[in-house]
Amino acid sequence: MKKIVILSALASLFAVSVHAEDAAPAVATNFSLTTNYKYRGQDQGNNKPAVQGGFDYANSGFYVGNWNSSIGFTNSGIEMDFYGGYKGEITKDVGFDVGVLQYYYSQKDKVVDFNTTELYGALSYGPVSLKYSTTVSKDYFGLGESAGLALGIDPPKGRNTGYLDLSGNFEVAKGITLNAHMGFTRLSSQLKDVGYENYADYKFGATMDLGSGFSAGAAIVGATKKDFYGDINKARAILTITKSM
Repeated sequence: MKKIVILSALASLFAVSVHAEDAAPAVATNFSLTTNYKYRGQDQGNNKPAVQGGFDYANSGFYVGNWNSSIGFTNSGIEMDFYGGYKGEITKDVGFDVGVLQYYYSQKDKVVDFNTTELYGALSYGPVSLKYSTTVSKDYFGLGESAGLALGIDPPKGRNTGYLDLSGNFEVAKGITLNAHMGFTRLSSQLKDVGYENYADYKFGATMDLGSGFSAGAAIVGATKKDFYGDINKARAILTITKSM
């Protein structure tokens, strides 16, 4: 019986791999200008415009990439994300994606280390996707270190903080796509013990294909628990122009 189960699992894995290998190696780049950079519903650039861009390389289902943005909460003013993973199809309509994501913030005379590492897994069905990310680094964007400094205690750990992301992109007319997203941040028990609160975030908007690789987007983006986190969770109207190559 065990041999049958193992052979069945190997056959399923091979079938998924075949789907992923259909695509030829490809490099894609993108460049954006946005009126405000929010991540998981929270302002990252002091509610000011941001310049963003990155690249992706994919081959036989495997991929690596880098994405960067100007930000407002470090002295270097830049966030650099590095990621890699594997994606493919379970069936014609159901896809999967697993990988690792490193957020890196270069700083001079660093007091709080914002660097964070996450593992993620996602399933997609048509235009809808469900993704879960879990923090494997010691801290979650410096929240533990910040609390340790403020309270004069050993920094609580942010490891095992989780983020659930439900997103959908629905084409309603040629070149026009409605974008909807709901997310939930579940902080680690140690972060909650020092007073941090879980919160939800949202995005509702639309994207228009302008041709020649250009697109324009408009959205309302924000998060709950504004009474605790302040104006960084405030809902804001955001406009973005992107060039993809």
